[in-house]
Amino acid sequence: MSMANWEVDPDHSSIEFSVTHLRINRIKGLFERFQANVSFDPDDLATVAIQASIDADSITTRQPQRDEHLKSEDFLHTAEYPVITFQSIGCAPAGERQYDLAGHLTLHGITKPVTFRTTFEGLNNDPRGRERAGFHSTACIDRSEFGLTFRSPLEAGGLVVGNELRIELNIEAVKQG
Repeated sequence: MSMANWEVDPDHSSIEFSVTHLRINRIKGLFERFQANVSFDPDDLATVAIQASIDADSITTRQPQRDEHLKSEDFLHTAEYPVITFQSIGCAPAGERQYDLAGHLTLHGITKPVTFRTTFEGLNNDPRGRERAGFHSTACIDRSEFGLTFRSPLEAGGLVVGNELRIELNIEAVKQG
């Protein structure tokens, strides 16, 4: 095979996150609107390159009051920083079907390096004959490194909202051309 462009299918993909609450539970959420383009050679997954953008205002945790707070100046400040982006800079093998996808994440106006541990789930054709590829990726970031430093006034003995933000991507992409 050779290098090809692939478009992420948002109907069969998800961008999810979780963060600890009161150090006893994880609160999960996701972004409902995003787009991404991927290029790679299926015979050499180290060639994977991705450029993605997320509509920060599409965040949901299934609790409207919390979602509005997450969009506010206390957290994402979506009025000022409406887009979250990721631009890969390299991909290295890390085991069978495993890769470390490195890149720059821009969140809340701050850009930092982030590496996603990525599993290539394989290739298959959909009912219309289009070739599809699947990926599962995870990363952890410290939200405070991106200026997301809000602390609840209730935090006397510990964090109400943890600093570690886990990101999970389930990606299905359709080969173009």
